[in-house]
Amino acid sequence: MAHVITGTTAGSAPKRDSRPLPLGLRHAVPGVPEVPGTVNVSVYAPGVPALDIYYETAPGSWKSAPLTDTVLGIHHGRVLGLRPGSRYGFWPRGADLPAEPGGFQLLLDPYGRGIEEADSGSDPVYFSVYTGSAFDWGDSTRPYTPWRDTVIYEAHVRGQTMLHPGIPEELRGTYAGMGHPVMVQYLQDLGITAVELLPVHFHADELHLQELGLTNYWGYNTLGFFAPHAGYATEAARRAGAQAVQDEVKAMVKALHEAGIEVLLDVVYNHTAEGKAERPALSWRGLGDETYYRHGPDGGYVDTTGCGNTLDFSEPRVVQLALDSLRHWVQEYRVDGFRFDLAPTLCRDGDGKFNPRHPFLVAVAADAVLQDVKLISEPWDVGPDGWQTGRFPQGWADWNDHFRDIARDFWLRDQAALAAGGEGGSMGRLAGALAGSSELFAGSGRTPLASINFITAHDGFTLADLTTFERKHNEANGEENRDGTGENRSYNHGVEGPTDDERINAGRARTARNLMATLTLSLGVPMLTAGDETGRSQRGNNNAYCQDNELSWLHWDFDDSARRMFSTTRTLLRLRREYLARQPYHFPADPRQSFLLWFDQDGLPMTPERWNDPRTRLVQVLIGSGDGALNGSVVLNGGLHDVGIRLPDAEALSAARRDAGISQDAGAGPDGTDLGYELVFSTADVPGEANRHGVRLPAGETDTVPANSISLYRAA
Repeated sequence: MAHVITGTTAGSAPKRDSRPLPLGLRHAVPGVPEVPGTVNVSVYAPGVPALDIYYETAPGSWKSAPLTDTVLGIHHGRVLGLRPGSRYGFWPRGADLPAEPGGFQLLLDPYGRGIEEADSGSDPVYFSVYTGSAFDWGDSTRPYTPWRDTVIYEAHVRGQTMLHPGIPEELRGTYAGMGHPVMVQYLQDLGITAVELLPVHFHADELHLQELGLTNYWGYNTLGFFAPHAGYATEAARRAGAQAVQDEVKAMVKALHEAGIEVLLDVVYNHTAEGKAERPALSWRGLGDETYYRHGPDGGYVDTTGCGNTLDFSEPRVVQLALDSLRHWVQEYRVDGFRFDLAPTLCRDGDGKFNPRHPFLVAVAADAVLQDVKLISEPWDVGPDGWQTGRFPQGWADWNDHFRDIARDFWLRDQAALAAGGEGGSMGRLAGALAGSSELFAGSGRTPLASINFITAHDGFTLADLTTFERKHNEANGEENRDGTGENRSYNHGVEGPTDDERINAGRARTARNLMATLTLSLGVPMLTAGDETGRSQRGNNNAYCQDNELSWLHWDFDDSARRMFSTTRTLLRLRREYLARQPYHFPADPRQSFLLWFDQDGLPMTPERWNDPRTRLVQVLIGSGDGALNGSVVLNGGLHDVGIRLPDAEALSAARRDAGISQDAGAGPDGTDLGYELVFSTADVPGEANRHGVRLPAGETDTVPANSISLYRAA
């Protein structure tokens, strides 16, 4: 029962001095009179009968206060003298204090908006910090980029700018560095519309990494779902405190938004940094272990994350925790969306089964704040039936591992097999990937716009390493190369690791361009991994999660090869924009308005026999737009030899349209002229040599497509 303020007028409703909701710290809450110098404190702690808050009133000076009221596991009270910038934490009332409050680990506030780490001389000690929310956003607004036009760039705040010579040294590796004009301009020049940042929630290092002298560089070990990671802030901001760290993050978002670039956050709600059950309590375990975490029949933790514990999303307060955190980042930091790590874990019911109608997914869809942002699932975890690509509901996009594997198979594994005298796979699988894996997403009522296409991500080989290594080389991780996947679908082109052989290097570079072209020219939403656009290598390490050093950081001293790869990527993204400008915003939802038509090397519609013949390594893909006109053609030659092709003529195009059930007449070019083709790009172009770009070829004309290459023709 809430504490009643004395002096209430007889017959009037009792007045409360605190409220259980909203959770966390608030100066003002609805229904409670504001009392100068006090804060409403509320924390969900169903595992303890009574709770005290300890807080710092001056450096080294601590006070405590009881949270006098409890309702449904929520402890709350009005606390005097807890000011912005104060460090604080919780402790069960009546339990012995191991040391002075500033010298041991109090229980962190699950809703704490700031976290600071204290130097204890042994294990780190963390404190929640009370912060405000004021920030001058000026005229900055969210870009609201349609999915159709979105190009995602997966990046690490620290690694992106740590070595950039154009960014002031004190800003490198920080939020301020990510928002610096030099970096923003680079992203704009490349053609990026959204940065997807590896976790920026406050996170901690696992014990085994501390023992090895390493850190959790990627940050998938969350300690605070409402607090930004202070380690990515400038030294000046860290010295100024949690509020300054918070403001630096917002300034980064503001700078990117003003350049038209969205900010997506990689978020980890599937487990916490408290790790295995024998580890000390940091927050949730001490406040309500049985409620916050999933437990099996034997009482031990259920672990579908591989990280020692799993948050229990069958519990309403856990669902609320995630929803409140998401809304916090949208409303307070104005982020544009989220990528959910191990997302099936968030959607498992009380029996542990994935449910596409899980209350968490239903609540997100119905939320007025969250239904307006981009939602991306990593659609797998390590639990039973953990792969759920294509099964998330409408309103979500999925990382498409099918696209990744098929593209790698065609351009890497198949190339290795062909070079060894064997056969590759069929063109049919690659065609499905190019078409946005439409059959994969149809069952959930979604279009290829739900497919986040990627060749690489932070986890695994970089694009350059896919062409350079066939085996992982993770010795630097301190686990005797046991960590990381052994299934890379890579091809080293005949030599493991770097080589001075110009022929091999040229082959590797062309394969990288083929993979990038496949990514950027496919239906769906492309995601690039930072550094792939310049050929960044991790020297064969496919699990660099603990490598906070030059192995993981981007390098900016570009050689000719890096400059060419950047130019290729930028050109491909420009061509993608030009093509999409003719499409409706819901493209490619309606095949009557936009279409893909498939032809063989003779310019005739593909047949089932051709699709399934492993000797067929070439296909022509004609692309049409919403106005019924042909936009262009992509020709993929995955064979070892140059191939002469016949460009489809109007008769072949009409036949293919009839076979596909498309009734419009599209026998003409985009301006109503006779159909023709203009070569605008080829992954086989050689720098310094003449090419045939700009030459118009009539429909039915013959052309030659180089071996192991992709050519792009514009309808002319």
